[in-house]
Amino acid sequence: MMKNDTIAAIATAPGQGGVSIVRLSGPEAERILMALFHPAGKVTALQSHLLTYGFVSDGPRRLDECMAVIMRAPRSYTREDVAEIQLHGGGYIAQQLLELCLKNGARLADPGEFTRRAFLNGRIDLSQAEAVMALISARGEQSHQAAMRQLSGGVSAFIRKAADDLYTIQAGAAACIDYPEEISEEESAADLLPRITALADSLESACDERSVRILSSGLRTALCGQPNVGKSSLLNALLGEDRAIVTPIPGTTRDMVTGEMTLGGSVIHLTDTAGLHDTDDPVEQLGVARARRAMEESDVVLAVFDVSRPLSGSDRTLLNSLSGRVCAVVLNKSDLTPVLSPADFADVLPDVEVFTVSAAEPATLASLKDFLAQQAAVSDHLALTQPRHLEAARRAAAHLRQAAETLSAYTVDLCAIDLQAAQSALAEITGDDVEERLLDRVFETFCVGK
Repeated sequence: MMKNDTIAAIATAPGQGGVSIVRLSGPEAERILMALFHPAGKVTALQSHLLTYGFVSDGPRRLDECMAVIMRAPRSYTREDVAEIQLHGGGYIAQQLLELCLKNGARLADPGEFTRRAFLNGRIDLSQAEAVMALISARGEQSHQAAMRQLSGGVSAFIRKAADDLYTIQAGAAACIDYPEEISEEESAADLLPRITALADSLESACDERSVRILSSGLRTALCGQPNVGKSSLLNALLGEDRAIVTPIPGTTRDMVTGEMTLGGSVIHLTDTAGLHDTDDPVEQLGVARARRAMEESDVVLAVFDVSRPLSGSDRTLLNSLSGRVCAVVLNKSDLTPVLSPADFADVLPDVEVFTVSAAEPATLASLKDFLAQQAAVSDHLALTQPRHLEAARRAAAHLRQAAETLSAYTVDLCAIDLQAAQSALAEITGDDVEERLLDRVFETFCVGK
């Protein structure tokens, strides 16, 4: 699993910018650096962790002036010797220097290999390694803060506490197996069963799939309603841009139109759907089918109504379909004479929030935006923030449930097998017990150079 060669990669994003960074890690990092970098002045040796000004060259040809640093092991990101050269931003210069590093003995790094070496060298655990990529890909304050908590060991602390509790339970089971004349299986079950159940409950309660998905990809919100109630105008008003085509002709929107905004540090995905109505037009039928599918797949449904039109039978059908769903009623076109009020929805959706707005008056949208921000809010105490962690924690909880069932039949030796399976599942999260295939799956999602 561990490779002892020296790797190199461009650590900055492609394109033009102020700075490009080429990074090396491994036993030959300093030698390769000094073969290409020439400090200015009378500097003959580089101090660790100190940027030095100079230039890089390919033999007699000067490539660029730059800053360079050597970070000697173990005080580096990978706990190996790490060298970085900061060039003027631009793809050509960085690529030329990378090729020189490879000619001088380095190997091109695989995706995520620098972070993989940090994990293999014990600087971070696997959940913290995943947090690095989560931090890079964070698109809002919530996902950024969640990644920082994970990088700081929040997930590790929760899982290691669960693992320690499980070790204590396993020790109790082992004592019963080793000393049957002193501890009966009935006594062991009475002691261990509530602790196993409590640990399974704790792991299951930490598996908040909806919150994890909102952190990783944002809140999915569908705008639905009859034709010409102003869904497209509302989408444009919420986004602050003309994303959807708006006309007074019913049925203008025949397919889904999407947009994205950020509220309260959270990413909100808005989908404008085709008007829900019966039609013989095959194209409109496809649009209506997609609208219904978007409603099913959304986290929040905004049911939009024209405040100047009374509820129709189709409107009531829509409202009935939203029973049990996270939704809100939006009474649009408040600049017209109203015939609808919140009371008109109390009999079908008694607890639904109703917002009276006008897409033509952005100030009226404030309360609706606050509602969406609240729906996208995720607890700061969320323990597990990655889909892989949820899967492993659920698997551990399932093994614990099986262990409890087995223990209820006073079969402690078989229970111990399920307890060990649960421990292995927890160890996958932190990487304390991990296979090469799992590491490949985790780090293949990383960018090269990180």
